[in-house]
Amino acid sequence: MTTDGQRSLAQRLTGIDEIECVTPDLNGVPRGKVMTAEGFLEGRRLQMARGVLLQCIMGGYPPARFYGSDDSDLALVPDPAQIHRLPWSKQPRAFAICDADELTGESSNLSTRGQLKAVIARYAALGLAPVVATELEFFVFAPNTDPTRPFQPPVGLDGRREDGHSAFSVSSNNGLRPFFSEVYECMAALGLPRDTFMHEMGVSQFEINLLHGDPLLLADQTLLFKHLLKEVALKHGLAVVCMAKPLAHTPGSSMHIHQSVVEIGTGRNVFSDEAGEPTAIFRHFIGGQQAGMADFTALFAPNVNSYQRLCHPFASPNNACWSHDNRAAGLRIPASSPVARRVENRLPGADANPYLAIAASLAAGLYGIENQLEPSEAIQGEFEVPDNLSLPCTLHAALERLTRSQLAKELFGEEFIEGYVASKTLELTSFLDEITPWERRVLAAQA
Repeated sequence: MTTDGQRSLAQRLTGIDEIECVTPDLNGVPRGKVMTAEGFLEGRRLQMARGVLLQCIMGGYPPARFYGSDDSDLALVPDPAQIHRLPWSKQPRAFAICDADELTGESSNLSTRGQLKAVIARYAALGLAPVVATELEFFVFAPNTDPTRPFQPPVGLDGRREDGHSAFSVSSNNGLRPFFSEVYECMAALGLPRDTFMHEMGVSQFEINLLHGDPLLLADQTLLFKHLLKEVALKHGLAVVCMAKPLAHTPGSSMHIHQSVVEIGTGRNVFSDEAGEPTAIFRHFIGGQQAGMADFTALFAPNVNSYQRLCHPFASPNNACWSHDNRAAGLRIPASSPVARRVENRLPGADANPYLAIAASLAAGLYGIENQLEPSEAIQGEFEVPDNLSLPCTLHAALERLTRSQLAKELFGEEFIEGYVASKTLELTSFLDEITPWERRVLAAQA
C-alpha cells in the first residue's frame, strides 16, 4: 500500500481500537483474528492455521493430511477495498475481509475467496469479465433457545405471530421496522447498495437483491450483509436464520445468482449480438452450466438441510434444465432487454458459501464457452426432468458425485475438492449420529 493509501486508511480508522480480520472458510463463515489497530496499520503479518479453512460447521476438522500434515500457517492479507468501520458496534471496531495466502505469497488452494479470484482471472485472460448479482432470502425469527422446538416468527404489533399470509406485504404489523431501519442504515454506512427488498413467501421470510457488479465484490458484499443481519438482529432481540429450509411446509431460502459476461474495455454484454439476439457464447455458457450442475451440486447445496429445500421445490428446482422465464427450471433466463441478458442459477441456497457458489457457477459457464458446449432444448410450461438433467437429491449423493468429478478437480484442484469432501463427510456423519424426533415419534411404536 502506498504512503497516501496508508494515510487515508489511518484516517478512516481514527478512534478504532480493534480490527476483525477475517476470511471465508469452506462454509462461508468469517474466520480469523482480532488485531489491534496499531498492529494493523503497521502492516504486521497476521497468520492463521491452514486447517481453519476446512473447519466443519460443527467446529471440528478432517484429518490433517487434507490441509498439510504439519498444519502450517497462512497469512491473512487484508483487501484495502474491504476494510469497514462496524456501524452497529458500540465499541469502535472495524472489519477487514482478507485473502488467505500461503507464506510463499500465492493464494491458498483451500481459500474460497482465492478460488473465485482465480475463476475471474481465467475470464480476464480471454478479454472477458463476468458480472453477477445475488438475491439472498432469509428468515427473521424470535430467539430459539430450545433447538428441539420449531422456529417461530416474532410477536407482531397486534400481539400475534405471523401465520404465513404476508407474502409481498408492506405492512408494519410484524413489528420489524426498527430492525430493518437499522439494517438499511448499516448498509449505507458500509457502502452496500441495495436494489429491491420484499417479504417473501415464507413465514417471516424476506429477500434482498444486491446490485449487479464484479463477482468478488458481490461475494464480499453478500458475506458482509449476512454478518450485518445477524449482528443487528442480536441488538433487537431477534434471530436471523439463513438455513436453506428452517421451517417445514414452508418455502426455503435461496441465493439465486444472476450472471452475464461483458467484454473488457467496451463493457458490451457478449450474450447479445448487435441485433439484440442471443449469441453463441450465450448458448455455450448455458451448456457449461448444465454440464457442471450435477457435479457441483454439493457446492451449491452444501448441507443436509439444503436438500429439504430442493426436495420440496416451491420454485426451488433441483434440475439442470433451462428456460425463458420459467421458475421451475434450475437455469432461468429472466425477461430483460438484450443489454441485460443473463442466466439465473436458481440452485444455490442461502446457506451456500457465496464465494464458492459464484466461483462454481462461473467456472461451469466458462468451461462451456471454452469447449463450445451446446445446451439442451429450452423447456417451457410444465415438464418432466430428463434423467441426464436431474441432480443429486441428498448430500451423500452430491458428495459421491463431487468425489468422482474430474471436471471439479480440473477447475478447483484436487486438494480443494478432497478437502471439501472430507469436511462435508464429517458434517454428514455428525448428522447421522443423531436420532430425530420423527424417528422417535413414528418408528418407536413399530419396534
